[in-house]
Amino acid sequence: MNPLSNEVNISDDNKVQSSRQQLDSEILFSLDEKPPFGQSLTAAIQHVLASFIGIITPTLVIGATLGLQSEIPYLISMALIISGVGTAVQARGFKGIGCRMIAVQGTSFAFLTAFITGGLLVKSQGGSNQDILAMMFGITFVGAFVEIFMSFFIEHIKKIITPLTTGIVITTIGFSLIKVGMTDIAGGYGVSDFGDLSYLLLGAFVLVITIALNNSRYPWVRLSAIFIGIICGAVIAYASGIAVFQTPQHVALIAVPIPFKYGFDFSWDIFIPVALVYLLSTLETAGDLTANSLFCGLPIKGKAYISRIKSGLLADGLNSMLAGMFNTFPNTTFGQNNAVIQLTGVTSRYIAYFIAVILIVMGLFPFLGVILQNIPKPVLGGATLVMFATIAVAGIKILSSQRINRRSSLIIATSFGLGFGTMLVPDALLQLPDLLRNILSSPVSTSGLTAIIMTLVLPDNQTSRSSHINVLNSADADQVPKV
Repeated sequence: MNPLSNEVNISDDNKVQSSRQQLDSEILFSLDEKPPFGQSLTAAIQHVLASFIGIITPTLVIGATLGLQSEIPYLISMALIISGVGTAVQARGFKGIGCRMIAVQGTSFAFLTAFITGGLLVKSQGGSNQDILAMMFGITFVGAFVEIFMSFFIEHIKKIITPLTTGIVITTIGFSLIKVGMTDIAGGYGVSDFGDLSYLLLGAFVLVITIALNNSRYPWVRLSAIFIGIICGAVIAYASGIAVFQTPQHVALIAVPIPFKYGFDFSWDIFIPVALVYLLSTLETAGDLTANSLFCGLPIKGKAYISRIKSGLLADGLNSMLAGMFNTFPNTTFGQNNAVIQLTGVTSRYIAYFIAVILIVMGLFPFLGVILQNIPKPVLGGATLVMFATIAVAGIKILSSQRINRRSSLIIATSFGLGFGTMLVPDALLQLPDLLRNILSSPVSTSGLTAIIMTLVLPDNQTSRSSHINVLNSADADQVPKV
């Protein structure tokens, strides 16, 4: 998630109309206009800078945590290529697939906890790196059908995926990932000098730089805060000898996408937490596409709006299916690029083709992945700690937007209690059957399932339907992180 979030409150129809008129006057190129080549390329580069770190970081974190170092360059290449292809699919639009807007696709942070937990499970059972990747990408592929299916029923899923359940799960995701960021600041998993003072100081430096730049008065400095922080930290790390650049023995000149290169595997106990996140991703993407529509001056009510959201969600699911097929993690629509649209005034969907070409070209050369893989762990931790904590803050914002009565307090307390409880005391699940233990070992699935079940079971007598936030009619849902 980019630290610069888009917070658009459109709860009142008059405010919506006023906002749309103001945005229309600031649009330089409308949706179907073709800007000159130079302006198109400049706008595309700004979009890439805003989303680049978000696209590659989940692969770096998962790869490093699960010991997949030898495969990381290729996995990063696939992440970039599929992000480019998915972005083009969304912009092109074909027979009800694609929203026909600049909806940059990228690897979702929301799935990190579920995949790390699942990968560690395969590893604990003696699985090789290839077994781990076959399982993760097989589940990515199958799980995409959850979002594809839900795209046809987007009007109805808000009965179970409410702002309350979404806020609980997003908050849990953020807090569960903070451990990953802090581990990297201390040197990363398995290092002999874990917690060395030089690691901690380096991570703290990157953290301070990122926070300072994110408070800049200049929007583009804020958009590039994490990117700049990583560069500054890496320069210091290599100049001081804290890190040494390492090149794998065999790096291909060109990355060739190979369907299911690592094989295909599936496990229900790993799939269920991922499927739950796919459900939430459906709602998140709807929010991002709503904000995107608003910034493009398009209606955010009516049949045309619902059709656009459904088409975008369907493309989002198909792009994740392609991601699993071509060896990368689930894709989703990035929210930070809505900020780029708002700041540049360029809403033309043709910019997405330039973005797609840039991402694909970057992905074709695995040596770029080698460079990114060599980002020192304390540097990566210092940058990602902010992003992970911001995810938790986004979840808290969603929860704070709700009227907290006795019923919602019980749901929040029980969901957090069980979710964080299983995370802090994993041995409490040792006597459970394997399937149940593996499902509940993920704090995200535990808190999410608890929240959904309690939402259905406990009667909602004190809160009227109108008090709920309707994500389909509110661009404020863009607060849900799409990192």
